[in-house]
Amino acid sequence: MARANGTFMVHTSLLFNPSTKSFLKDITIVVDRDSGSIARVVKRAAEPGDTRRKLTLAAGDVDLRGKVVLPGFVDSHSHIFLHAYAERSATEQMRDESAVERTVRATNHARAALLAGYTTYRDLGTEALGNADANFRDCINRGLIPGPRMFVITEAIASNGSYEIRVENTTPGMGLVVPRASDPADGPQGVRAAVRRRVGAGADLIKFYADYRRKIMRFPPSKTQGIRFLPARPNPAVPLFSQEEMDMIVQEAKLAEMPVAAHAIETRTALMAARAGVTTVEHIFEDTHGDMEELFQVMRKNKVIWVPTLAIGEIEVPDDMFQAHKVAVKKAHESGVRLATGGDTGPFNHGLNAREMEIMIEAGVPVEDVLEACTVGGWEACGGDLCGFRFGWFEKGNRADIIALDTDPRMDKKALRKVSFVMKDGRIWKQNGVAVDMISNSMWPPSEDEAEEGSSEEWTDLGGDEAW
Repeated sequence: MARANGTFMVHTSLLFNPSTKSFLKDITIVVDRDSGSIARVVKRAAEPGDTRRKLTLAAGDVDLRGKVVLPGFVDSHSHIFLHAYAERSATEQMRDESAVERTVRATNHARAALLAGYTTYRDLGTEALGNADANFRDCINRGLIPGPRMFVITEAIASNGSYEIRVENTTPGMGLVVPRASDPADGPQGVRAAVRRRVGAGADLIKFYADYRRKIMRFPPSKTQGIRFLPARPNPAVPLFSQEEMDMIVQEAKLAEMPVAAHAIETRTALMAARAGVTTVEHIFEDTHGDMEELFQVMRKNKVIWVPTLAIGEIEVPDDMFQAHKVAVKKAHESGVRLATGGDTGPFNHGLNAREMEIMIEAGVPVEDVLEACTVGGWEACGGDLCGFRFGWFEKGNRADIIALDTDPRMDKKALRKVSFVMKDGRIWKQNGVAVDMISNSMWPPSEDEAEEGSSEEWTDLGGDEAW
């Protein structure tokens, strides 16, 4: 096949196609160097014998034969400005760490995520750093630092007094002054205004807290405050908004053509958010006040995606609750609820994002479905076409986000951590298991003048619109 101007080829022997949830052999992806997008997807003729010797490579082509090739992963629930809670609590990070330190940490987090194969981050809050995520996103987009393509919320919306940094010393002139952790709003018109503020601040999507532990100051955490004789549920998650308010948030976001994510720990508040028509519901660890089957029914009806954040649940919630959560995820999948994978990455280390997929597989969701949830499902969680890009599957015009694993995830439980090749927007960031120069353009494929004529192998163009 003759090489088109400004293109190079990525050759594979085993490729996962999310559109059909199948593994395909002998596929070549033609990448447009200038636009960073996929120009063509073609099926090569069978290569008898030693396949690595039969295919003639042109200068600039990428040979990923012998690897397992997939679209770049999408983390649908991350926090680029947080690091592991095992190192420092969320309160201490938000209250005590400087903006400079948190930004430097975020730069390292972005690099770690990209090298782990995550070419897209749906980042759901700066956690008391205001609109810095929009600025950070723009730094990546401008090529100043390496990192995933980011879709951000700036600040989450919460009712007054509900999601904030808690301190007991609030005496005027004496107590601590802390940054706000959310955009507070009350009533239908108040939340409408808050959505408009987030749009104006540069958000890609809207996030609101459907519930939270907002009564914490009744019984400050016993491990730090020494409160004795606590009730069985001293700090339960309770609703922050009425159904009318949630409906208004979604209505106003739709006016701005933006997706909506709802934080919900309890089934009853997840149900309210699903009825409002949010794009995604995050978490849902507790089923103390609701009917999970009814929730699944409403989610299917309104095409609401569940991002169950299993990875943070493994760390932060009691084991019995976590085991029940895994069972619920399997039931949701079997009942037809749409899943996307995002571990609430940040409270555990960036770069270990694949743990979310591993747990989902352990819960009984088939590997192919998990991979599809982390690619196409991630794109849908970002808003689908509302996000302005197409990624997560291999098709003409999509972003050229391509990764390769050293082993097959159907056979190796740790395969998703063995990422040896990463390309985002047609640029190589990791090759042969080694990070490339993050500053220079040395790993861009050669220009047309440098490239040699392509091979004369037999090709079948798979087209741009077919679910090949």
